[in-house]
Amino acid sequence: MGALLGLTFGTGILLIWRSFHAPAERYAPSWRRLELHRRLEELIAQAGLEAVTPRQLILSSAGLGAIIGMVFLAVSRTWPIALAFTLFGAYAPMALVRMRARARQRELRDLWPDAVDNLASAIRAGLALPEALTQLGSRGPEPLRRPFERFGEDYRATGRFGHSLDMLKRRLADPTGDRVVESLRIARDVGGSDLGRLLRTLSSFLREDARTRSELETRQSWVVNAARLAVAAPWILLALLSLRSASVQAFNAPSGWLVLAGGAGLCLVAYRLMMHIGRLPQEERVLR
Repeated sequence: MGALLGLTFGTGILLIWRSFHAPAERYAPSWRRLELHRRLEELIAQAGLEAVTPRQLILSSAGLGAIIGMVFLAVSRTWPIALAFTLFGAYAPMALVRMRARARQRELRDLWPDAVDNLASAIRAGLALPEALTQLGSRGPEPLRRPFERFGEDYRATGRFGHSLDMLKRRLADPTGDRVVESLRIARDVGGSDLGRLLRTLSSFLREDARTRSELETRQSWVVNAARLAVAAPWILLALLSLRSASVQAFNAPSGWLVLAGGAGLCLVAYRLMMHIGRLPQEERVLR
């Protein structure tokens, strides 16, 4: 009887506890998935990959990781090595997208001054601000044309300048683009005759900022390249050793798992530390 009462009391306490905590547990994963989806969407937009979706990126990462893992397992017959290279293969598509996003951001940073000069010339010629932005889709720098073409399509379809600017910012996904778009929004809302001078000042500021940042990146690029080489070297050697399965069978032992896990952890910490020291901080999109 006492055991039955204790079981009933415990069940009641459990039900009360779950009534308070179940909603958070139920909705938290959904919120985390939405946040991950948003970050992947922004990363893909920064890389300029309009045809790629977050789902496709995740599936390609999982598929490539599985293929590389099976290849290394078949060649080396060593589970820890196969698992390590599975993780590397799964991260490879994400690393390529990040690399493309950084390269595109550097390219756009050098092109924005010319785009703003083109915009200032159009304003000086008497075009309205929406028309001046739309003509960048045909006369602006080549990598920037497609987002401004889409801006023109949005504006002709809706006639809402603010909404079209928001969509333009989302497609550009660029900190410099955010500053340019918000400057134009303020100029449109406030009005006045100083828009041409504002654009010329903004162009000179962007050109000087791009020149300074390019010089700093050139000076510090050797640190970044050295960090990548130092981290990649032991894993390249391990991949070559895996071609002869007899030479890596020791990694199947528990001590082998420990050595690989410790090496991977040390490589990760050292790489992040070197990148923190050697790479300039990325510009944050504070004006989303």
